[in-house]
Amino acid sequence: MAGNTVILKPSPQTPTIVEQVSHAFAEAGLPNDVIQYFHSGSPTIIESIVRNPKVSLVCFTGSAAGGLAVQRAASDRIVNVGLELGGKDPAYIRDDVDIAWAAEEIVDGAVFNSGQSCCSIERVYVAETVHDEFVAAVQNVLKGYHIGDPHDKETHLGPVISKRSKETIEAHIQDALDKGATNATPENATFANLPGTGNFVVPTLLTNVNHSMTVMKDETFGPVIPVMKVKNDEEAVNLMNDSKFGLTASVWTKDTERGYALCEQIEAGTVFVNRCDFPSPVCHRPSCNSSLESKPH
Repeated sequence: MAGNTVILKPSPQTPTIVEQVSHAFAEAGLPNDVIQYFHSGSPTIIESIVRNPKVSLVCFTGSAAGGLAVQRAASDRIVNVGLELGGKDPAYIRDDVDIAWAAEEIVDGAVFNSGQSCCSIERVYVAETVHDEFVAAVQNVLKGYHIGDPHDKETHLGPVISKRSKETIEAHIQDALDKGATNATPENATFANLPGTGNFVVPTLLTNVNHSMTVMKDETFGPVIPVMKVKNDEEAVNLMNDSKFGLTASVWTKDTERGYALCEQIEAGTVFVNRCDFPSPVCHRPSCNSSLESKPH
């Protein structure tokens, strides 16, 4: 930022978004040149921008590796740096929850936008007494999902952003299967007949997972739902906190007071109660960013 100018640099995978943002602000009456943008995939050029003394604030949204690179580039001068990085966002299903309702919410939170959301649910811990019931409910939800042309109103999931992304997601799935996970994805005609072109990934339900698997440790950023059974709240919280990421998390329970208490123990920037992947959580308690409502569709 130089003076009253904001400079945007989009991901090379989504280059046109900045043009749309700039156009929207222009239509709203913002003076010309207040918002400017440039395209680059060169780390050297990006580092030179970050190090430029005329830039007084740096905000970065992206991968943890990208955020660390920006932080290093800014480390030799005094400048405000804001980083919004990746996540491995956990959800905990307690044994008192409405299983059918929770299953719908979890599937939506995990595979919305084909799982390509910083706050997507990436791992699910379920009380062992309701584990099998929950898995069956998730399977029932997935049976009704359609993967295909994103312009079709019947479609729930379109392709992922790139071939590289598809390969990474499928590698996480294969690593889990190689280490003993079970592919519990239900039969679905659209899952079995993917479009001939495009980077489509079937929304995949995995059970018998554990923390030795990449899909439970590293950001997948795709439509994968790994489900792990836990004995109690304590084990669930310990596993939720067993991560180098800490973006969002969620607790699903009818006992909202207990849900709030668990919020205090979970190491994440935002912890939801009975909600997930929502951009504007209502903070009902000053110590916990949580909401009691299910998120709208």
